[in-house]
Order: sequence, then structure tokens, then C-alpha cells
Amino acid sequence: MSIAIPQLPKGTRDFYPEAQRIQNYIFDTWRKTAEEFAYEEYEGPMFEHLELYTGKSGEEIVSQLYNFVDKGDREIALRPEMTPTLARLVIQKARELKKPFKWFSMPRLFRYEKAQKGRLREFFQLNMDIIGTESIYAEADLMAAIATMLRKFGLKDGEFAIGVSSRKLLATYLDEIGAPNPAQVYPALDRRLKIGPEAFAKALADAGLTEDQVAKLDAFMSCKSIEEVAASVHSEAATAALDEIKDLFATLEAAGYGECVNLDLSIVRGLAYYTGIVFEVFDKGKSMRAIAGGGRYDSLTEKLGGDRIPGVGFGMGDVVLADLLREHNLLPSPKQSVDFYIASFTNDMKKVFEAAQIFRANGNTVSHPLSSMKMGKQLDQANYQGAKIVVYVDGDKATAGEFEYKDLRDGTMHVGNVEAIKAAL
Repeated sequence: MSIAIPQLPKGTRDFYPEAQRIQNYIFDTWRKTAEEFAYEEYEGPMFEHLELYTGKSGEEIVSQLYNFVDKGDREIALRPEMTPTLARLVIQKARELKKPFKWFSMPRLFRYEKAQKGRLREFFQLNMDIIGTESIYAEADLMAAIATMLRKFGLKDGEFAIGVSSRKLLATYLDEIGAPNPAQVYPALDRRLKIGPEAFAKALADAGLTEDQVAKLDAFMSCKSIEEVAASVHSEAATAALDEIKDLFATLEAAGYGECVNLDLSIVRGLAYYTGIVFEVFDKGKSMRAIAGGGRYDSLTEKLGGDRIPGVGFGMGDVVLADLLREHNLLPSPKQSVDFYIASFTNDMKKVFEAAQIFRANGNTVSHPLSSMKMGKQLDQANYQGAKIVVYVDGDKATAGEFEYKDLRDGTMHVGNVEAIKAAL
């Protein structure tokens, strides 16, 4: 009887060493940038009580989750996003945490949805959040971090754009034109560019808007500059929301990120908890899903049962980011690379291990054979592992305290002590 070969679950990935090296490059760049901007790393459990997600998004969210009842008859869900966990952490220690504070995390997340390009059922996501301030400079800090991060990955300012909008501005305009049921309007606005003009008009009509209101709203969301928006709004609240965007753009311009941001009122973000600035990051042609997205959520902790604590943050998924970097040929080689390979003509494994420890002493990466093998096989292994230098522990041309070594980058042979060989790197 044959045994079925185990299969990878749909929408998940295996990370063989080559793939893991790419993944670590993404993680390292995320972490380095976040730490450069003085964000502190945090984590939480991979599963939470189901009510944490239904309390934020409603019962309809359950269809998008991996959820189950545990042995204690508790309803549990694998985390689909990190913001609810962050909100719970903040609520639990609200009085102890000195605000404002800046945190980041790189969680593994799970969503039960159709697997497709740029979207999997299991993925990693960088989350960066600032908690405890309503200042627009928190948004500026996050956007500066995003732009810096994408530059570190090798993207040029002309190859990506951070599109900025404002739920506060949109809410004031909806109030100006007398639109009923704003909560029903937001989901339609979020799909505006995906569903076409006719379907968009019908969705707004279903939300209770008249033809005149639909036309006004469509024209408003088509504005491409702050000047155009200013000519379309008349209330003090709308002007204040627009001034906030002006201040944000002026701050980023002064910091050298002016080319990275633009006004894009088509960005709404479907989640109901956003209260102010919202933003998404695209490659310039918008040919892919958003690279990152986020916004201000000043009422989330209150909605989940805590005090009102303002917050703003974003998420950046690893799947779309890796696809984008691959398109631009910006991913590093997935091949292994080590500094030294320790070889022996006589297969003296004691000398091999002794030399390996000497060369590892200052943090160099070192490999060597694990069994007796001919020198040709050892060199094959050294080349396969991407060794830069092969050190021979028993070469007959070396004197006491020295080793023969071969620089595999140019094929030259040398003799030197440990310090000279390390300097040759």
C-alpha cells in the first residue's frame, strides 16, 4: 500500500534555505529601518479570542478567519492582522505606557481567502504604529520611514508613491452635500476604481445618495491637487482637515520626501475604524496591489472597551513587496555565501575543527568537510557554499603559525597568518 506524499496547504509557502535568505533580507531591512527611526519591537500570540476581531470589524469578519473552538470551549482565531492585538496590549497597560510611543512588529498572519498573486493565506507583515498622539507629525514620521525603507530596498522615488487621503476630509464633504449613511458610503468609495462608473453610481444610490450627490462626490474624489479640493469645500471642518494634509506635505517636503507623496482621494481604506489621514503605497503605475497601507485610528481602543487613545500605523506585506522587488531585479542572490572553507589534504579533522574555531573567533562564517573526502570534493563543496577563501590546514608551503590559502574570487594562492588571511576578505 503506497503512502500519499504530504502536500503543502493551499495559500502557504515553504522556505527552503534559498527562499529564507530572501525572506531574511526583507526582515533585516524592515527591522533596521524601524530601529533607525527609534521604533521598539513587540510581539503577541498567533491566536486571540475571536471576539477581539468581531468587536473591531463585526461578525462578517469570521468568514475571512481561521477560527476554531479549543478544548476549553473558547472561540479562538488565528490572527489575520496585528492592530487588534496592539490595541489589546495598549488597553491592558494604558496607564503604565509612557505616551507617545513607537512600536513595530513583523508577525506571521493568517487569512482564509482565495489565494492569488500578491495575496496568500499565510504571510508576514511589517506593522509600525505610533500610539498616544493626535499630531500630524506622527503620520509624517511613518511616511518618512516607509520612503526610507523602500529606498533601502533600492527603489527610486519615481518608482513608488505614497498616496494620501483623509477620512476626516471625506466625512466633512459627505456632510456638506447631505449624504445619508456615511458608514454605507465608505465601502463603495473604497471600491470606486475597481468596479467602474456604473457599478459605483449604483452602489452609492443603494446607500441612499441622489444622482446629484453621486456626481458631486465623484468629482470631489477626482481632485488631483490641494487647490482643487480647496475650491470644492466650504466648511471650517473641511478646511481644517485640508490644512492638516498641507502641513503633512510641507513637513515631508522639508525632510526630503516631497517626491514620494501625493494627494489621492481615491484612497479610502475599507475598515470602519479609520478616523483621519489614510494612505496607501503603490508602485508608480499602480500595476500591483498596494505595497503598504494604513491610517489614523483614534477610536479603536475605545471601541474594544478601553479608554480613547489615539493611534496611527500601517502594514506592509512581504508577498507583494517581494514580487515588486523581483520585478525591479532588486532581490539579492539567494545562494549561500561563507567567508572561509577549511580544507585538509590529509583529512585531519582535528586540525580542521581547530582552525575553524580560530577563524570564527571574530564573527566570520566558516564551513568545512564533515567526513573524509578527496580535495576535489572539498573544493566542490567550498564553491557550492559560496566560500570566498579556502584555508588549507596542512599545506606543505606554510610555516608555523601560517596557512596556505586560495582566494576563490580570483583563483590566486597565498601563504599567511590568520590576521593576513582575514584581511584578505
